Amino acid sequence: MPFSSQVATYRPAPGILSLSDWIGDPVRAADFPQATLRFRNYRAAAQVGLDTLDDAQWTTHFARFEALPRNLPQPLALRYHGHQFRHYNPDLGDGRGFLFAQLRDGEDRQLDLGTKGSGQTPWSRQGDGRLTLKGAVREILATEMLEALGVDTSRTFSVIETGEELWRGDEPSPTRSAVLVRLSHGHVRFGTFQRLAQIDADHEMRQLVDYCLATFPGPDRAEAAGNPAALLLNQVIERMADLAASYMVAGFVHGVLNTDNMNVSGESFDYGPWRWLPMWDPSFTAAYFDHSGLYAYGRQPEAIHWNCGQLAVALRTLSEAPPLVAALERFPELYRRAMTRRWCWRLGVEPRGLDEDGALIAVCEVAMRESGTGPDAFFFAHRGGRRASGPLAEALAPYVAVADSHPYWSDPAAQSMLLDEVEAIWSAIDTADDWAPLHAKVAALRRMGGALSPAPVPEGHVAKSKGLRI
Repeated sequence: MPFSSQVATYRPAPGILSLSDWIGDPVRAADFPQATLRFRNYRAAAQVGLDTLDDAQWTTHFARFEALPRNLPQPLALRYHGHQFRHYNPDLGDGRGFLFAQLRDGEDRQLDLGTKGSGQTPWSRQGDGRLTLKGAVREILATEMLEALGVDTSRTFSVIETGEELWRGDEPSPTRSAVLVRLSHGHVRFGTFQRLAQIDADHEMRQLVDYCLATFPGPDRAEAAGNPAALLLNQVIERMADLAASYMVAGFVHGVLNTDNMNVSGESFDYGPWRWLPMWDPSFTAAYFDHSGLYAYGRQPEAIHWNCGQLAVALRTLSEAPPLVAALERFPELYRRAMTRRWCWRLGVEPRGLDEDGALIAVCEVAMRESGTGPDAFFFAHRGGRRASGPLAEALAPYVAVADSHPYWSDPAAQSMLLDEVEAIWSAIDTADDWAPLHAKVAALRRMGGALSPAPVPEGHVAKSKGLRI
């Protein structure tokens, strides 16, 4: 669901308190030795009525985690299970984060403020509950790039450096620490349902289904009438098929598509070893520990579909199998339609129909593979069909270009998010405490996002800010 573009007044809406007896554990944030504000998302803050906080108040709420007025009285570390690389793990839960607050935006949609790196919880296992500053910077870059490319993503709301030295085995240590706050439409993971199914908590499962249907509204389906679990699964399938397509069109590799990293709101979140494609390569992986390529770029749609299957298994406690299977079987066609819709959107041409648009995608893939270019450079170079030659020009000939007047399309090159640039941005911070390259990159990505028209939304879902049903 796209974020609202409207400014708003602060409106607390801690609806999850109705589930608080079983969905999580009250916790306290770590007492950090330092609180230096490093990133504040003014645009996002205006959309939830928190833009009037001064820096001292911001730090009080988002480093010390003093409760926001009339909101959650104490943070909740949420409980969940999950499949991690397809192995079931019941020993999960929010181990270095918590749900801090819930509020509504200018279009009356509920939003959550959740943390990463806020300290240990009952679910920390052997972890220290902390986040490296580099990890926080990488999440800023990932979310800003994804938002600009029309992916339904959580947003990095705040990053505050916390003054601790952290030791990590996969990067130079000691390294600087931070606490991050995310803004998203929800924090209900597939793994939350898996946990309830595992412990036979049918009453709580019904409560959770009702909460999700009310919190993340979607279109009704006649075949799911009287079956809330099937209705919810259908809505989730629609969102997740679109999310999978948005990853592919963005050239993005999440890296860790476990069921505990799947959100029923349909949002992408929890960014660890992400990467963008340097060139067209379906086998490209983001995580050094993904030895089998389970979550390689080209396998992401299948991975997301498999995860939806695990949600369906959990929902069997409330529903017979046939309506859940029918919902799952919709995924391939929904994904195909989302791919063609989003591909044409990013290429800057009007769609012509599933078969013709699918053939265009195939030609584009061949052109990228043969030229050794990645999606960012390809879509930019051929926006609206420009500069195409050979089979690509033939495939694009019948298409009508969208109107593009933004000066971004006259830039010498596309914005991208490749590893060398990410490392250079971090190096400036790490070696010279120079944050200018990061802020310049964020501004450049938002400019790119302004050049693209609003991304299409899942079929049947409403883009409220435009009043359109796609």
